[in-house]
Order: sequence, then structure tokens, then C-alpha cells
Amino acid sequence: MSNIYLVSKSPRRKQLLEEMGYNFEVLHFDIEESFPAEFTHEQIAEYLSQLKLSAVNFSEYSDNDIFISCDTIVVLGDTIFEKPKTSAEAVEMLRLLSGKTHHVISGVNVVSLSKSITRHSRTEVTFKMFTEEEIQYYVEHYKPFDKAGGYGIQEWIGLIGVTSIQGCFYNVMGLPTQLLAEMLNLFLSSSSLK
Repeated sequence: MSNIYLVSKSPRRKQLLEEMGYNFEVLHFDIEESFPAEFTHEQIAEYLSQLKLSAVNFSEYSDNDIFISCDTIVVLGDTIFEKPKTSAEAVEMLRLLSGKTHHVISGVNVVSLSKSITRHSRTEVTFKMFTEEEIQYYVEHYKPFDKAGGYGIQEWIGLIGVTSIQGCFYNVMGLPTQLLAEMLNLFLSSSSLK
């Protein structure tokens, strides 16, 4: 019997994995997030996801235990939007995303002591032009400081602002659920993956 561990601080990832019907425990560590400058956006998301697993002491777990990690980045052109540290940063991010199409990319890892799968998911999101009042209202009332890009698509700003989306909605929330289910099925059904 495999135990599943979600290596993440995100309450949204925990919620989504619960809603997928899995029983699991949460592990979270403080990791310094940095990446090689030459990486593509997809490589960055996958690398940051893998980085979260670097703090796991795998010797404390059994061979059958499964670990899930995920990291999500928001990209506009060549600019990567991380989590805003202040209200001013969140406001500026939303000003830049306003009226434009951006990409949300998540790297996902499913690993055990003997197997490992890494994948990524990309979703295209287009926002309407926000008024300054809408941006200020959202940041003041929702304080999106734990969210890449300074917003949560499931919150007010997404409800009033998304004009189109192509790809997995849940990826934008921080966990591409369909991809993860596929990876877990592949992981559990195959003993030959390395």
C-alpha cells in the first residue's frame, strides 16, 4: 500500500488533491527558489517543482511511498511573474496583465524511491482591461501575496476579468489535475518507469 505525500505549502493544491479523492499527507519546506537563467519557461516550472523535493529525506520513507510536487509560474512575453511581496507589486502585476494574454505553466513531479515522472501543463489566460478601481479593490480585499502573478483565477478578479482561457483551468489555480491524475495512473500501473 502506497502512502501519498503532497510536498507543497499551497492550500489550493491541498484542496484540489482532496477533491480528486486521494488520501495524502502534506509536507512543506522552506526552499530558496532560483533557477538557471538559460532555462525555458517549461524547464523553470519543472525545475522549481523538483527543487521542492530536494528537502525530502527519502530514507525516512518506504519504497512504495509516492511524493507529489508542483510549481506554477505566470509568464507574460519573456517576463516571469512571481508572488508579489507587497500590495504595490500586486497592483503593478495586474496592471501589466490587464487587457493581455498570458501563460500559466506548472511543473509537476510524481516520484518514489525507484521511479520518477516529470511533466508540465500550460494554460493561456486572457484578461479584460481592468480599471484602476478594480485592481485596487481586488488587491485590498483579497491580498493575493501567495499567488504567482498576483491573482487567483477562482477569486473575484477571475470571475469578472477572464475573457478567455485555453487549457486546464485548475492549472491556473496551481495544480493541473487532469495531468496529475494521468501521471498517478501511469505511476501506479507501471513498474518500469525510471
